Amino acid sequence: MIAMAEPVRIAIVVPCYNEAAVVDRFYRELVRALEPVEEINWRVHFVDDGSTDATLERLNAIAGRDRRVRVYALSRNFGHQIALSAGLDVTRGVPVIMMDGDLQHPPAILPAMIALWRQGYDVVSAVRQDTEGASWFKGVTARLFYRLINRLSDTSIVPGAADFCLLSVRAHDAVCALPERHRFLRGLVSWIGFDRAQVPFQAPPRGGGESKYTLLKMTRLALDAVFSFSAAPMRLATRLGLALFVPGSLYVIYILVAYAAGDQFVRGWGSLIGSLMIIGGIQLICLGIIGEYLARVFEEAKQRPLYFFKQVPDAGDG
Repeated sequence: MIAMAEPVRIAIVVPCYNEAAVVDRFYRELVRALEPVEEINWRVHFVDDGSTDATLERLNAIAGRDRRVRVYALSRNFGHQIALSAGLDVTRGVPVIMMDGDLQHPPAILPAMIALWRQGYDVVSAVRQDTEGASWFKGVTARLFYRLINRLSDTSIVPGAADFCLLSVRAHDAVCALPERHRFLRGLVSWIGFDRAQVPFQAPPRGGGESKYTLLKMTRLALDAVFSFSAAPMRLATRLGLALFVPGSLYVIYILVAYAAGDQFVRGWGSLIGSLMIIGGIQLICLGIIGEYLARVFEEAKQRPLYFFKQVPDAGDG
């Protein structure tokens, strides 16, 4: 009698922050997408990122009905990237899919991603082509961000490839081995290399609630991306310094030569103050850039844990 191969285990990591309005619908669509896929034993790991609404209660209710659902809760709001990292840590040893629970990462494309992984790809990225209902401002800033990071960094990031991806066991372990405190996971996934495939998708509007990525949070994420994957800003500071030093030196030489020749000068405070303000402003910008790198060195040197759990599933669950 021929033994049947055991189904392959796959973990799905879903960070949640104040998603009470949509988690039940997300769970139903996830089940609908994955149940037809043959020979996989899937389990979804929800990570509540310090929600202040009923998200955790709804997740626990879902877990009480379905043993394939495991719920973790962080002790406070650590942020989207840290919540994803926590989910990656607790699922090591199996292939993993990272996705958001607001339905802008549609579960319907998971079978296509799993099919590509079965063909031998270590990383399968879902690449957003467009977002229904997105503002022109968000679209323009997203394109500018990817253009900037790809110009400054040696690590190329596919425009539209967010954190929605499938990682093989070795790709999963590689990402977990990276110790950065300032996490930019889509950059880390690109940095590890490995064979990669893409699945394009059209992002629907949010299934409910509001976007948690405010302009300030998106700016912080962009800064983490730039400062974590490029030293170009520091080189830019050096170039700005040279751009001021060289013409300044030539101007001093000109003044000395003209003074020796007996030329008369119109002495004006306006030009002097203007020059000092420009030079001083550039110096402060350069100090700020250096400070951003030093602050990250300081954070890394403290070696604090990335997160703490206040709830984990019982050892006997699932």
